[in-house]
Order: sequence, then structure tokens, then C-alpha cells
Amino acid sequence: MSLFKGAGVALITPFNEDNSVNYEMLRTLVRRQIDGGTDAIIVCGTTGEPATMTEEEKLSVIKCVVDETAGQIPIIAGTGANCTQNVIDFSQKAEKLGVDGLLVVTPYYNKATQNGLYAHYAAIAGAVRLPIIMYNVPSRTGCNILPQTAARLGRNFENIVGIKEASGNISQVAKLKKLAGNDLDIYSGNDDQVIPILSLGGIGVISVLSNVMPAAVHDMVMEYLNGNIKSALDIQLKYLDLIEALFCEVNPIPVKAAMKLLGYNVGGLRLPLTELEDANRARLKESMEKLKEN
Repeated sequence: MSLFKGAGVALITPFNEDNSVNYEMLRTLVRRQIDGGTDAIIVCGTTGEPATMTEEEKLSVIKCVVDETAGQIPIIAGTGANCTQNVIDFSQKAEKLGVDGLLVVTPYYNKATQNGLYAHYAAIAGAVRLPIIMYNVPSRTGCNILPQTAARLGRNFENIVGIKEASGNISQVAKLKKLAGNDLDIYSGNDDQVIPILSLGGIGVISVLSNVMPAAVHDMVMEYLNGNIKSALDIQLKYLDLIEALFCEVNPIPVKAAMKLLGYNVGGLRLPLTELEDANRARLKESMEKLKEN
């Protein structure tokens, strides 16, 4: 059974001026996503800056999102790390908070072999009851889970149910679908490749753009899944310039700037991330203003 179909938002974490978590704004952002039709919330994923948060902060943020959502849509917690035992320990803590699933990135820096990746996910799957979505993003981790490995995991473990594919390699996604069949749900991890991945059997996206335009991303996926291919493609192409602007610097720098342009006081970023450069801010603002004109 799929954790969700449609658009899942990779939610940002808002901060106060003193860099503490802004829970009031976090609750506002959650309600905005629900009102916008988002199909799932992914909390403490890359976009939520978990690398610079303490474990206590991450658990507190997850609990806040779970409580505010109150079961209206699935909550998926990012629990990945490069130490398998740490992933297991944190995943078990997230499970107790009432999340519906886990997003587990491939181990970064260690650069595990394919056998190591298999053993990593196998150990996690055996230690939790929750469904797991693997997260493949080689540009950040230096590690690529190959289709053969991902398909084997989906076949052998009932609670490994999906993969967020952000390799950018459409040929790899096609091979994955051929090998995995219905054993794994495939989600686009790149906002500019939602329609191509849906065309290869994907069932949704885990999206940065959804922070800014939740209804549009939800509608794009649902239009495609309902057979309205041209309408879905039109939405994908309409937002392409904004998507490119949202990745003109490392995520989540631009998306936090975009949320401020929309009037949401989401605060700054924790070092080593810094504020969006002026030229890129102008580019982002221009892309957002063009959408208003249309």
C-alpha cells in the first residue's frame, strides 16, 4: 500500500531571529500545506535543514508537525544518516511520535558499496515497523543506489515501499521501474522532472516547489494521474523558470527566500548555509512576479 500518491512537500524549518525553531510559523506552514491540497508532509528532510539541528530539535519539530496535522495527511520523517545504528535509533524515536513513514537517505560521506547499501536498508527495515521510502540523491551524498539494489530491497522487505529518485538520470528511473515493477513506489525528487518520472510509472513527487506553490504541484500530479496529460505538462512547464530559480543556489537557500517574498517570516539559515546572493534574489523575485502576471 502506497504511503501517498500526489505531491509531498519537503517542508522547510522556520527559525526565529536567534536561530531557534519558530514553532508558531511551523504550524502556520503546515496548515497552509493542508489547505493547499498537499498530499503528504516530509519533515526534517534535506530542505528542513536537519544537518544543523540537534536530535532534540528534530524530534520536537516532528512532534509539532504530527500534532498540527492531526492525521489529516501522512507525515513522513527524514531519519537518514551515515551511521546505520543512528538511523535505527532515531527512526524508532520518530515512530513513537506517530509519523506515518520514514524517508531514509543513502549514507553520505562513507560512500557504501551496493552490498553496504543493501545491508544498511535491510537493518533499518528489520528494526522498525513503519514504511520506508529510500532517498537517492547522489549529488549530495556521493552515493548512488543502483536500480538492481533498490529493486532487491523492495522485493525482499515489505516495509521498504518506495524511493525518492533525485539522481537526475531518467534512464536509471526507467531501469528501476522495469526491475522493481510494483514492489516500489517511485517519487520524483526533482521538481523539473515530475512529468518524465510520472510517465515512467512514478506516483508522485517530494517537492521543494510545494513550499511555495502547494496547490499547483498537487494539481500537476493529480492531472497526470487522472489522465489529463497535457494539462499536467502545462503546469510543469509554467513553473519551470521558478523551479530553476529555486535551485540557483543550494537548497534550501532559495526556497526560504521565496517564502519571505510571499510574506512568511521563516527566518534565516544555519551555517554553513548563508543568505541568497543579491543577483539570485532578483532572479527569484522576477520569476515569481512573472507568474503573478500570468
